[in-house]
Amino acid sequence: MTLAQRALERLQAWPDLTSGPASCGTGRALRSVRDEIVHFHSDRDVDLHLTRRAIQRFHYDLGGSTAIRLVPGSRWVTVHLDCDADVDLLLSLVSIALKAHQTWPSADLPPSGCNFHRVTVLPRNGAGDS
Repeated sequence: MTLAQRALERLQAWPDLTSGPASCGTGRALRSVRDEIVHFHSDRDVDLHLTRRAIQRFHYDLGGSTAIRLVPGSRWVTVHLDCDADVDLLLSLVSIALKAHQTWPSADLPPSGCNFHRVTVLPRNGAGDS
């Protein structure tokens, strides 16, 4: 089982998320009642809709992670899953995203597309050692 499959399986058990096709046309999405929250694009790359305010609030922490890719102006962050700790990070960020979408639902209108094809992720040294 890939890291993305493991993360998807764990997140599908969350009562606030439902699964379906990603609106960008590639992969699976998990959505809340209001918005798409997560897009699983590949075995390692996941886009997460954090909202502009959440990204601004956690920008320093997000930028310090080797697993996170930020795209200027995007409300989505890309999480590259290389190890079990990256899956744990993703789950924590999904929790933040769910809270952000409940707290600031209108702050991100109009919706933006995910980062698929906008991010190139290079493997980290020692990547894949789970």
